[in-house]
Amino acid sequence: MRAMTYVLALIASLIAWDGLSRAGRSADAPGGVTIAIEAEDAARGDLPLPRPTAARAAGAPLVVIDPGHGGRDPGASSPHGGHLEKNVTLALARRIRDALAATGRVRVALTRDDDRYLLLQDRYEIARRLDANLFVSIHADAAPHNDGARGATIYTLSEVASDRHAALLAQRENDADLIGGVRLSSDPNVNVVLIDLAQRESMNVSADFARILYREAAPIFPFRPEWHRFASLVVLKAPDIPSILFESGYLTNAVDVAYIHSSEGQSQIAEGMRRAVEAHFARRALGRNS
Repeated sequence: MRAMTYVLALIASLIAWDGLSRAGRSADAPGGVTIAIEAEDAARGDLPLPRPTAARAAGAPLVVIDPGHGGRDPGASSPHGGHLEKNVTLALARRIRDALAATGRVRVALTRDDDRYLLLQDRYEIARRLDANLFVSIHADAAPHNDGARGATIYTLSEVASDRHAALLAQRENDADLIGGVRLSSDPNVNVVLIDLAQRESMNVSADFARILYREAAPIFPFRPEWHRFASLVVLKAPDIPSILFESGYLTNAVDVAYIHSSEGQSQIAEGMRRAVEAHFARRALGRNS
């Protein structure tokens, strides 16, 4: 991760030195996801960085857990008890953090540990500044016109949504930034092929982790039949960190709400995530040592 970050920084510096503001032309290149490295990023140094938990081994991988929504952005609201998504996600994120931290095999940090509002870019910028190895954004779904919809779903990044539901989710989540009157700029200052390749590699690793999460967690808690979907979600667009968005279940389904809000349900979700994270990093370590 540090090597990739160093290479990307070096590439960006060389391009800037070469005066290639004209590199914006590469935004028209076909295929892939082009990441805008904006001047605004340099001003993000005042973001408060959370303190990761300790681990038994030096250099243990770092997982950043992102409780979705927060503050003046409540997210979805449940018709069954009025539970707000921002509270559900924070409770789940804390359970996942505690389950991972208890093993001492990885370090964990939360993007927020209270009821605060964060821009979508702030969330993955926290992970990037901490040099995270994995980013997991926690959410709870809603289907007001289908109260029978239930179960967890895993989203990974794609510029093309896998279905209409994924497209609607991306629109709803990405519009969270508008609550603060701010939307991320779509005008790139630097667009380079190697950054695009780094994004593609992160997308591949993200999809691998999604499969591991389903394999490890499906025996423990319920998933939707279409458990893996693709969407253009801003919060997943860190170019150098594998990232997923985990929808824990449906706030519009009475059974899911009761499960997600229960201590047993939260513990089971945390256990499934713990197993998946540990399997993911064990597999990555074997790949490096083979």
